[in-house]
Amino acid sequence: MSNWKTALFELQKTDMSFSTFNEVRADNLDFNNVSLANSKFTNANMRNLELNDVNLFGTRISDVNLSNTKITNGNLRDLIIDHVHLAGTSFRNIVIPDDLNIDDHSNSIKFENCNLTNSQFTDCDLSHVEINNCNLSGLKINGILVEDLLKSYSERK
Repeated sequence: MSNWKTALFELQKTDMSFSTFNEVRADNLDFNNVSLANSKFTNANMRNLELNDVNLFGTRISDVNLSNTKITNGNLRDLIIDHVHLAGTSFRNIVIPDDLNIDDHSNSIKFENCNLTNSQFTDCDLSHVEINNCNLSGLKINGILVEDLLKSYSERK
């Protein structure tokens, strides 16, 4: 880096569209009221990046380390999370928007091919939840094994 140029820019009302930056060190930048639409970031260190009041509609994120990331007050409608590690992850205060038609199953939240071993659901509204083709061994509802409940139900039929 000894042969790198150092420059300090204070740009206002500047159009830098279609610019290319290669091997640039740009730590501690402050962007305010900036359009970065259709931009690409590849092999970038964005550790401790802070995004506030940002529109990320249609964003594609792959091969990314989001450890210790916090998303608050976010609209994650139609979000797809695929092939991710969620160890130690917490989902808190998750709500279904008031304007959502809960009878339209295309709006439902789906968990498919997930390993949720040792997960905990506390104070959650699970009304009308469907569980299909899942391994329920050890699953408890209010301390009662679901296997025992299903066995008891089958015996009473």
